[in-house]
Amino acid sequence: MPSPVSDIPAATPDLAAAHYAGKLAFETDCSDVRAAFAAGKVDFVLLDVRSPALFQQAHLPGAINLPHGKMTAHRMAEWAKDTLFVVYCAGPHCNGADKAAFRLAKLGLQAKLMIGGMTGWADEGFAFESQAAAAE
Repeated sequence: MPSPVSDIPAATPDLAAAHYAGKLAFETDCSDVRAAFAAGKVDFVLLDVRSPALFQQAHLPGAINLPHGKMTAHRMAEWAKDTLFVVYCAGPHCNGADKAAFRLAKLGLQAKLMIGGMTGWADEGFAFESQAAAAE
């Protein structure tokens, strides 16, 4: 009798590769975002889509605050059409980043969701910035 794990057979390697390639086209993670900044290879715009008040309290270093409701064609015209946006919100319990990625896609722009959001960043032990600290 198979275990609950193998009761449903695993996908073939070709199907698994296609699935995970597709998934990675939509997502990135905290570690990869931090590594890009640390290496100076930031080829994306990091958007914190939470409220300005929450952004002022704490945010990821290098992030720009732009709540998803403010993502209009006019506002997004500041960036080239081929810009990659990485969006995040509070964490897995928040769908603000999903809404932002959806809005960006509807505007014809590329977006990836940073899985984990603020919660994932904290879980990795990475430091946050705050507006108060930036002003000092």
